[in-house]
Amino acid sequence: MNGIRIAMWSGPRNLSTAMMRAFENRHDTVVADEPFYAHYLYKTEIDHPGKEEIIASQSTDWAEVADMCTGDIPDGKPVWYQKQMAQHNLEGCDLSWIKDVTNCFLIRDPKQVIASYGKRFPVENERLLGFEQQSELLKRVEDVTGESPPILDAKDILINPEMMLKKLCNRIGIEFSERMLNWPAGKRDSDGMWAPYWYNRVEESTGFNPYSEKEVYLDDVLISMYTRCMEHYNLLFKKRIKNE
Repeated sequence: MNGIRIAMWSGPRNLSTAMMRAFENRHDTVVADEPFYAHYLYKTEIDHPGKEEIIASQSTDWAEVADMCTGDIPDGKPVWYQKQMAQHNLEGCDLSWIKDVTNCFLIRDPKQVIASYGKRFPVENERLLGFEQQSELLKRVEDVTGESPPILDAKDILINPEMMLKKLCNRIGIEFSERMLNWPAGKRDSDGMWAPYWYNRVEESTGFNPYSEKEVYLDDVLISMYTRCMEHYNLLFKKRIKNE
């Protein structure tokens, strides 16, 4: 296979769509927006906004989507950035296809993720947030490749986007482009049909917003969930590309 296929494994309420914008603004890159989302909704029956339209817009066949993610890069581009959600990896799904892509991870402090997710949906269990699936996938990638993949923390990116993106590009073997730091505001044809429900803020953006610390309060139930998520988050955090 020619070209590079980047599977960026994130979770909900992270910096994932802004990162997709950054890569799509490169001249040499095409993007894919959450290709397993329809499969996830079809199997879990979670009632997300636009559920039926999403299921109708993508294949719900896991193997078919996996073949697509490892197949020919669309539009003849040399770089394919795939915005992948770790929570879409359901139990029993065949992940052997990850050996044919360049796996990267995007993480964020679970407290911030829980607070942000909770504004949209009840945080019923931590599997909805993707941290456990990210740590499971990390081990699988390390077993397959014999090394840790590139891991970026959202806070580090917001503090110093240029440095972190340069370091990421260096790790995955592509040239950094200044175009990754700013992009035109607005919608994209490449956005999933769920964009109207989730992408309002990123559609207004023209770059990465400066980092600002947000005070978060979690009740006792969510604190327990946060503690469990932190175990997985810390596994990745200690292996992240550092902002220094």
